[in-house]
Amino acid sequence: SKFLTVSGLNCYRNENCNENYTTDFIYQLYSEEGKGVFDCRKNVLGHMQQGGAPSPFDRNFGTKISAKAMQWISKKLKETYRKGKVFANTDDSVCLLGMRRRNLVFQPVAELKNETDFVHRIPKEQWWLKLRPLMKILAKYKTSYDVSDSGQLEHVAMHSPKEAETGA
Repeated sequence: SKFLTVSGLNCYRNENCNENYTTDFIYQLYSEEGKGVFDCRKNVLGHMQQGGAPSPFDRNFGTKISAKAMQWISKKLKETYRKGKVFANTDDSVCLLGMRRRNLVFQPVAELKNETDFVHRIPKEQWWLKLRPLMKILAKYKTSYDVSDSGQLEHVAMHSPKEAETGA
């Protein structure tokens, strides 16, 4: 799969979808049309993000999130269009689509900034950490089973076994 980013707008395409609308063509089109308004860059996802043949679930889920994203973009364009221009300068005009519990939710990036541990590149609070006491019980781990685990990730300061032995 190929991936284009146009100033916050992502365009996904498969390399076999159309012989005329290639990644290079779409990149050149957006670059030419966006001069002075937005910039464009092109990314080809590496092997880390390629997962073989998509299942029916993958195709169905991809269709659902694509449709939801296009409805959201269309709605935002209608809301912010005035006198031939789009004024999308509020916090909720830059969002990420993701799963929250069982729902697909658009969350403003400004809100996500407060919830992110940028040093470790992970969320500050992770729901699954509350399951740690249960995991310890199931693993027959010898410890006290305090169920007041806060769900906060504890970062290890020591980097090597020698540091642990010397206490450095």
